[in-house]
Amino acid sequence: MTLNATEKARILMEALPYIKRYHGRTVVVKYGGAAMQDPALRASFASDIVLMRYVGMNPVVVHGGGPQISAHIKRLGGEPSFVGGYRVTTASDLEVVRMVLVGTVNKDIVSLINRHGTLAAGLSGEDGNLVVVRKKDHPAGDLGYVGEVERVNPSIVVDLLRDFIPVIASLGVDAHGQAYNVNADEVAAAVAEAVGADKLVYLTNVPGILDEQGELIHELPADRAADLQASGALSEGMVPKVTSALEAIKGGVPRVTILDGRLEHALLLEIFTDVGVGTMVRG
Repeated sequence: MTLNATEKARILMEALPYIKRYHGRTVVVKYGGAAMQDPALRASFASDIVLMRYVGMNPVVVHGGGPQISAHIKRLGGEPSFVGGYRVTTASDLEVVRMVLVGTVNKDIVSLINRHGTLAAGLSGEDGNLVVVRKKDHPAGDLGYVGEVERVNPSIVVDLLRDFIPVIASLGVDAHGQAYNVNADEVAAAVAEAVGADKLVYLTNVPGILDEQGELIHELPADRAADLQASGALSEGMVPKVTSALEAIKGGVPRVTILDGRLEHALLLEIFTDVGVGTMVRG
């Protein structure tokens, strides 16, 4: 579809109130799912993040890399194992996790963004004790080197935001300097809380949170989201995102959006249009 000049102007004017609302504000984006796998969506995501920066927002990207980690473990003759949605991480698996997240995925994301200029800088939760964790206990069994966030030291992110878009790999370190694999949803929520983000966005492979009839819920108060979680109505993949969203809201993040990352330019549609394209959970 080709837009004429008037239609283009209308779209820009629709975006203006949102540009004003978010100017100078920090938005944390958890990057994953199809948006990380499909080349066209990867390019779309990078350009969305760059545009957010150029219109005065402060985007922070947090990422995992589950499929890439599993593929590499299999190439080395291993078999990925999960308990309750968490990757069981042995000592040898942890080395793979660190190599893939920091050495491959993080650098790829930074490179995609930096095609538009010298804009992004990569780091992991280990750098500067950014993400401090303890070993996660799980009722279903020992997860190995899987961490639970205790605190985030935001100064390194805040300093980077003056000149760069921080891109953070979801690793952490305990009080003794031991590295841990950490769920990226949890890291994104903790980072958003620590830096005082105005918005947290999760890119997923589903439209958002669905009601009992399978229809998208566009806006959801936090207490209603908690009720859905307690009732068992959420899909297994949605549970950690809603849990993290509620933690972020409890920590002062005013709004969290669960967004369909399979849509091209999903971030721009969510942030800069009247309708939005996901589920916004608000406090």
